[in-house]
Amino acid sequence: MGCYDCCMKCLGGVPYCSLVATLLCFSGIALFCGCGHQALTETERLIETYFARNLQDYITLAYLIQYFQYVIYGLASFFFLYCIVLLAEGFYTTSATRQTFGEFRSTLCGRCLSSTFILITYLLVVVWLLVFAFSALPVYFFYNMDTTCHTITVLTETPASINQLCIDARQYGLLPWNAMPGKACGMTLSTVCKTREFRLTYDLYIATFAGAGITLLALLTYMVSTTYNFAVLRYLGRKGIGTRC
Repeated sequence: MGCYDCCMKCLGGVPYCSLVATLLCFSGIALFCGCGHQALTETERLIETYFARNLQDYITLAYLIQYFQYVIYGLASFFFLYCIVLLAEGFYTTSATRQTFGEFRSTLCGRCLSSTFILITYLLVVVWLLVFAFSALPVYFFYNMDTTCHTITVLTETPASINQLCIDARQYGLLPWNAMPGKACGMTLSTVCKTREFRLTYDLYIATFAGAGITLLALLTYMVSTTYNFAVLRYLGRKGIGTRC
């Protein structure tokens, strides 16, 4: 066998769908976890500086932020390992690998393993849909805040109207209703929007939302590839037809 034939055989055994899904999952999780962790830290700083004067007003929010940051650490570790396992399963179900491992692909153990990956991936897709929707909430909050600040900039010649434009963090559940001041209005709100912390936090939440979307796309790709691989293992394995997904 020549070098060209050997290279073609190796390339033919690459699970391209699983490989693309792995790259998407790594990039999405890195974006979601890295930006999300820093965005939560910046959010706590913004609330502490501009929306709450008493520590007791935002202590619950601070605990929640710390809890979510620990969850982010766990998510990063879990998805890194799970993506590696799914990529390995994709390599295993290609024709080149099946030629090495023989008929193990069509055993009950092999089919159960593939069906287990399908079930786990499906559950992860459902859970991650909720995470994707949840990650849109802070983007919505900061978008409203940025839009209000833009309106204030347009109406700078009418101070009375400006003072009626506010963003109340209590309405979004970030602070209890007895928190003081709990909101920012008029030029105070405009000053907040011009700070580096606000722009950075807004951009970080957008990146976090994008990372959640990329991860969801990766999980859907994994689900398609694992389902296809299981179908081939179950119905076409004994005919020697290889999977390339």
